[in-house]
Amino acid sequence: MTRRRETPAEGRARRGAVEDPATVLDAAARFLEVRPRSIEEVRRRLREAGYRADLVDGAIERLADLGMLDDEAFARAWVESRDRARPRGERALRSELRRKGVSGALIAEVLGERGSASMETDRATSGDRASPGSADDVAAARLLARRGGAAAREADLRRRRAKAYALLARHGFDPDVAGRALAAWMAEADPIAEE
Repeated sequence: MTRRRETPAEGRARRGAVEDPATVLDAAARFLEVRPRSIEEVRRRLREAGYRADLVDGAIERLADLGMLDDEAFARAWVESRDRARPRGERALRSELRRKGVSGALIAEVLGERGSASMETDRATSGDRASPGSADDVAAARLLARRGGAAAREADLRRRRAKAYALLARHGFDPDVAGRALAAWMAEADPIAEE
């Protein structure tokens, strides 16, 4: 005999009847196993699952006390991860963090520190010369170095520029940053064509 599967509505109703805070805490901890999350992401997930608001708030408070939920640490880790693995412009990072529920003030603080940290890294790796630009400039150059191969293979100079610019725009770089990164990338790829 096969057991009937619970419908989503039945699951929410069952979770809404939960009285034990440990059950909600366990659900939140399981959600955090995959990757770090913002407080709002956890709150949203637990409420959508059907848990009572008071139990959700208690679980979030407990996880914050344990250091498992910290929006500042989450935002810093998110930005560092993006800069390292999937470079994004400040506009895209701001939008991603806002969707995750991070406050505007905290986003501004973390992105401000991103710029100064990027400049320090550039000075350390370039023998204390002046930094080539903002954190977005560095991220845009890194993105073109990693993902600009398809555009670089384009024989037509205008199409090459268009493809590289589109790549930067899709990743949230503003037009000024994209223009500077594109000019440097094109000069490096084909110094004669740029003269």
